[in-house]
Amino acid sequence: MNQRQSQNMAVIGGGTMGVGIAYVFAVAGWQVYVVEPDTQRSVTMQQTLQTAAAGGLKRGKLTPAQAEHASEGVQRLALVQDLPRFLDLVIESIPERLDLKTKVLAEVAQRQPRLMASNTSALSINALAKSVIDPSHFLGMHFFNPVWSLPMVELIRGDQTSEEALAMAREFAQSTGKTTITVRDVPGFATSRLDLIASLEAMRMLEDGVASAEDIDHALVTAYRHPMGPLRLSDIVGLDVRLDIARHLCQALGPRYAPPRILEEMVAKGHLGQKTGQGFFAWPQPH
Repeated sequence: MNQRQSQNMAVIGGGTMGVGIAYVFAVAGWQVYVVEPDTQRSVTMQQTLQTAAAGGLKRGKLTPAQAEHASEGVQRLALVQDLPRFLDLVIESIPERLDLKTKVLAEVAQRQPRLMASNTSALSINALAKSVIDPSHFLGMHFFNPVWSLPMVELIRGDQTSEEALAMAREFAQSTGKTTITVRDVPGFATSRLDLIASLEAMRMLEDGVASAEDIDHALVTAYRHPMGPLRLSDIVGLDVRLDIARHLCQALGPRYAPPRILEEMVAKGHLGQKTGQGFFAWPQPH
């Protein structure tokens, strides 16, 4: 382990983003808790941690001690109320629903962590801050999927976020090897607006029959050197997540963020991307 071993944090939500955040902090030596009430999702989370740790060890990215801590050292809890009090950091990473997030954040605040953050990619930090006891120690910490390989965290400063909290968040993120940018609390922040507008346009192109999903993604990857195409990335993020964010930004910023019909139809059918095995692409499912 390293100098971060004595620090502890929790992630609320064991979905795609939550497990990635838990992983990078565990690799960095933190004591990590994940609050995930769904038993099946917690099983999937544990499998993902073990697979990621084994892959990191095989590629020489992790030491044996880091791999063991990342795969076995993350403790799952069923309820926010089960968390220890006074953790150094708690990051909420649950679906992009304001009512759900405010309820959970209010529960987290009762555990009195040093720093509270939301991994929201679009919702207002100022609106979420209304549910916490001390908004000066609350901000957005927006990670990117896949968390273990994308080296940046977007810090979103609310109107009441203190300089101390911002510095703490920057230090905590950097302890996991991430760089940071700081943006103010505006709809979609910086990265979500850029990412979503490209993804929605790619969906409209597919809907209009411009090209196949494979060719649209291939164009962005090869011609513009994007590490991943917008449709494949949407599958990994989750098409339900994309839809929630699109609806929110459409309301806040106007019709250029209106969700395409194809996105609404796929979500209605339960084709949510990688996590369900089918989105714009077919994805193998763990057995």
